[in-house]
Amino acid sequence: MTQTFESIVGSQIGRSQRRLDAEEKLRGRAEFVGDLVVPRMLHGRVLRSTVPHALIRSIDASAAERLPGVVCVLTGADLDDIDPYYGHAIKDRPIVAIEKVRFHGEPVAAVAAETPAIAAAALDAIVVDYEDLPAIGTLDDALAEHAPLVNDRTSRPGLFHGLGELPTRQGNVCYRYRIDRGELEAIFARADVVVDGDYTFPAVYQYALETHTVIAHVDGDEITLWATCQHPFLVRAEIADLFAVPIANVRVVVPYLGGGFGSKSYTKLEPLTVALARKAGRPVRIQNQVAESMVTTRRHGMRCRMRTAATVDGRLLARDVECFLDTGAYADNGPRVTATAGDAAPGPYRWSAYRVDAACVYTNTAPAGSYRAFGATHMQWIGESQVDEVARRLGLDPLELRRLNLLTPGEELRAGGKPLDADLIGDVEKVAAAIGWGEDKPPLVGRGVSVGLLAAGAHPVSSAVCRLEADGRVVVLVATTELGQGARTVFAQIVGEEIGVEPAQVVVRGADSRFTPYDRSTGASRSTTIAGLAVQRAAASIRAKLLETAATAFGVVPDGLEVRQGAVWDGERSLTHVEVMRTRFGFAGGELIGEGEVAPAGTGSYAEGPVFWEVCVGAAEVEVDPDTGFVHVRRTATVADVGRAINPQLVTRQDEGATLQGIGNALFEEMIFEDGLLLNDTLLDYRVPSFLDLPDEMTCVIVENADGPGPYGAKGCGEGALAAVPAAIVNALADAGVPMAELPLTPERVWRRIQELKKEDAWQT
Repeated sequence: MTQTFESIVGSQIGRSQRRLDAEEKLRGRAEFVGDLVVPRMLHGRVLRSTVPHALIRSIDASAAERLPGVVCVLTGADLDDIDPYYGHAIKDRPIVAIEKVRFHGEPVAAVAAETPAIAAAALDAIVVDYEDLPAIGTLDDALAEHAPLVNDRTSRPGLFHGLGELPTRQGNVCYRYRIDRGELEAIFARADVVVDGDYTFPAVYQYALETHTVIAHVDGDEITLWATCQHPFLVRAEIADLFAVPIANVRVVVPYLGGGFGSKSYTKLEPLTVALARKAGRPVRIQNQVAESMVTTRRHGMRCRMRTAATVDGRLLARDVECFLDTGAYADNGPRVTATAGDAAPGPYRWSAYRVDAACVYTNTAPAGSYRAFGATHMQWIGESQVDEVARRLGLDPLELRRLNLLTPGEELRAGGKPLDADLIGDVEKVAAAIGWGEDKPPLVGRGVSVGLLAAGAHPVSSAVCRLEADGRVVVLVATTELGQGARTVFAQIVGEEIGVEPAQVVVRGADSRFTPYDRSTGASRSTTIAGLAVQRAAASIRAKLLETAATAFGVVPDGLEVRQGAVWDGERSLTHVEVMRTRFGFAGGELIGEGEVAPAGTGSYAEGPVFWEVCVGAAEVEVDPDTGFVHVRRTATVADVGRAINPQLVTRQDEGATLQGIGNALFEEMIFEDGLLLNDTLLDYRVPSFLDLPDEMTCVIVENADGPGPYGAKGCGEGALAAVPAAIVNALADAGVPMAELPLTPERVWRRIQELKKEDAWQT
């Protein structure tokens, strides 16, 4: 029987079901990797480089190895029997430094010992002799003529490069992404208004409560990992490749994660932990401290030059973008971040021409990787500030300028890519209304809106298995990582909807690559859309079997039956799922198994366009204190354009969390490097948002048009607000009289900008 959404709405879908993991987390029963203890487990610690760039003359670990309780010390010399380089995009990173260190904090050696204290003491006993090399600490250093190469090895594509052919290296540029259309310079030459600016975007740490933690056990050619990873199957493949074992011999188990935000995407601490366990001959756990996680991954800093052209009546004509993203010493996810930033750079407007040249650049700093809404967060605040500047110069309402120029559903965003699948004009009007657009403003108060899109969904490959047990309960096997977003609850609601049971009757297991089927990753807002669709298909397979068996028992055809309230109904008569199972198997046993799969229609490559475009639309109202430069966020509003909100409360919580992160990104978060050294590597010196930073009012507008590719027309959310909010704050501050071209908007920077405006006689209160 085919069920339409209209026939099932009001049951599980669209219901703010309480999180199924809430009780065990609140009562402290939820297990994280750091809670696990494996028999005979050793404790690992990592010796990290104290310099940003140097040759390793020697490593003397003899004193450490003699300490009672030290089982082994790992250095690069222990990796001669394997190819020790990994990287899902570019294979450029050694498990531990070999011959050379390339960033402050790079692993140089690792210790396995009986206790954490002994491991820490052993680190102090290791002597490393470095020969300092010039540090390429900034983008300017890296891009200078005749700059030394940060990474002088030949580039090799990783297992999951996914961006077409790897381009030829150009100095310290490891990847370049270009798109263009139209006669750019001719259009700029005849434009009435041209906005031109240089912008700086800082490196930021994807702070999560749980730091990177891995337990590894190596038994011959069998490798087992308990890891804080968002992409267990991608990690499994890289570990198998590194240590030359069959993929099936690598088992990755992921319990709950204490937050991720991209920091636990792809492979991070796993290779080092496996290598240490391999040498020790016993299981080993390595758990980062916060300072160590801050040099394990971060967000890309960026330098950008942008030009925007328009007509006197407010028609946007052309955009020209050149940007350089600092990926640190190793590529990590830099190529994909660069490509996504390049796609986001034009913005969702009706351009006659655009040109984007985005480069991913090596420097002697900690590697940069994924961070929630990467690419869109980098570019949206710049592009949207130029749209607002066009409006100011022409004396137009910024909202009206967007109504005039935004693309509409079905229009093409880039050649050959997926057309727009959202009503952006309607979305921006909703957030503008939520912050009182058009109402009178007090002095020193400004309002701003921002509109953008994020290429979402990653590679659309996910599988799921559902098992209806003999007692009527359902077990779901799916490898999506539960990292606080509520995926297990949403999957339980989808299964409940399809099979007609309450979500409390559904158990969603955590990822275990030996038992859970393949799922590409948890990220890119794909869990509900892609993995959720696989879960829906698996559950639908079980429903079909229930209907088939019940139809035989009732002596009717399946099309006239309904599945609800834990039973199959034929008018007034019914059979519970347990009774259907007994009818099918002839006793109180057996199980019904359903499988669901999602695979790409084409190749699934990034070049063919995203699975869907995630909407990044927000608005903000701010107040600036000209005497201190302090910016207070009075109101924010974001749109969660989700197609169908399976659990509205979870959607709202996602946008609220992204909003708070966006406020931190806009106002104070910044990793400060000097000569390649990270200066603020603790939470005393690096500030993350707290409840004190919440705006006075925070609104999330849920938009449901059933236009997504996921279950019931759903599409992902949770990242768009992080791209939208900093851009809206920047525009609101400019509306209050202080245009800025560098983030974060710290009080000192804002105050200095106000002083500049006063000298230019351009400050208006």
